[in-house]
Amino acid sequence: MRETIHFQCTECNRINYNSTKDKKQKPERLELKKFCPFCRKHALHKETKK
Repeated sequence: MRETIHFQCTECNRINYNSTKDKKQKPERLELKKFCPFCRKHALHKETKK
């Protein structure tokens, strides 16, 4: 079963993106480099608990 996850910017600590993942197959947390509209640059975004 897929669950909704949220990505938080590591620089400004705002939650900017949502996605889904299968937590049984990928139990580790995701880290993606995405564009942050508040910082106005590409920054590392980490999966957070909600």
